[in-house]
Amino acid sequence: MKLHSALPVIALSVASMGTAGACTFGAIAVRNVGTFFRTPDEVENPIADPVRPEAKLAVLWVGHATALVQIGDKLILTDPVFTSTVGGLSRRLVAPGIAPEHLPRVDVALVSHRHFDHLSPATFRLLRGKLTNVLVPVGAAADIPKGSYRVEEVPYWRQWRKNGLIVTAVPVDHDGGRFLDSGSHPQAFTGYVIQYQGITVYFPGDTAYRESLFADVARRFGPIDLALLPIGPIAPPEIMLKHHLNPGQALQAANDLHAAVMVPIHFATFINSLDARGDCEAALEEALRRGQAGPVKVEKLQIGGQAVIVATGGRIPLSLDASQRRQ
Repeated sequence: MKLHSALPVIALSVASMGTAGACTFGAIAVRNVGTFFRTPDEVENPIADPVRPEAKLAVLWVGHATALVQIGDKLILTDPVFTSTVGGLSRRLVAPGIAPEHLPRVDVALVSHRHFDHLSPATFRLLRGKLTNVLVPVGAAADIPKGSYRVEEVPYWRQWRKNGLIVTAVPVDHDGGRFLDSGSHPQAFTGYVIQYQGITVYFPGDTAYRESLFADVARRFGPIDLALLPIGPIAPPEIMLKHHLNPGQALQAANDLHAAVMVPIHFATFINSLDARGDCEAALEEALRRGQAGPVKVEKLQIGGQAVIVATGGRIPLSLDASQRRQ
C-alpha cells in the first residue's frame, strides 16, 4: 500500500496539489508512519450512558468530527468514525469518546462528505444495529455499506423529516472526492441544519470560511442554538485554509450564524496536516484572548466530554468533567 493512499486528506489528488502540496502530503504521510504502532490515548472515565434526561440539548464529543447530539428524545450522530485508523494508516491519537457498544440507537447519522476521516465504511459495520437512518450528500450513498438502516442522499436545501425531527442539507465550501475516486462526485459534500422542538443545531462537516454561507443559514433558520465548528487543520495555511476553518475563522462563522454556543471539533484526533499537537487549541485560546468570540459562548470539550447546552427548564450551559461523569 502506498502511504499516501491511506491518509484522510487524500481526497484531493496529489497531482492536482502542485509541488508544494505534494511535499506537504508527503510530510503528513511521514508523520502518520511515526504513529502507526502507537496505542491511542484512553479517555478517562468514559461515559457509558450518554442520554441526559435533564437535557433539551446536549452534545458529547466522540472525537474529530464525530459528535452525539441529543435534542430532547432524539439522538443525532455526526460523521461517525469509531475505527482505530482511517484510510488504513492514519491512526487515532485518542480513543473514541464513547465505546460503540455504549452508543444508544441513533435516530439519524449525518455524513458530511466522502473523505476518509468523515466517511468510514468500517464504522458502519461496527455500529450495526445502532443506526436507523443515514443521510449523505448527493453522490455518497454508494460509499455506505448495506445495513439495516436507510441511506438517503439529500441535495442542498432539501429537508428530511421523521417524527418531528427535521434535517436540512446546506451548502459548504469543501471537496467531495475520495482516493482513486477524486474525479467522481467532486461536489459530494454538505453541511446540515438540525431542528427539533424549537432547537436548531448547525454542523458543516468541513468547510472553508465564506461569510455568505453562514449568513445565509442564519437568515433562513434564525439564530443557532449550537454550532459544531471545525477549528483545523491549519498548517500549512496556504493549503489547508482553502477547505478548512482556522480557530479565528470558526469564531467568526459562529457569529455569522448568530450561534448561542459553539463547540470546537475536528482537532486532536488524527494527523491530517502539519499542525503540531495542541496547535489548534493554542490558536483558539489566542483568538479568545483577543476577544474574537464576541457574544458566542465557546464550550470547549475534551474527547469524551459532554455538555448540556439547554436544560429542560431553561438555557443552562453545563460541562461534565471526569469527576461528574456517570459510569
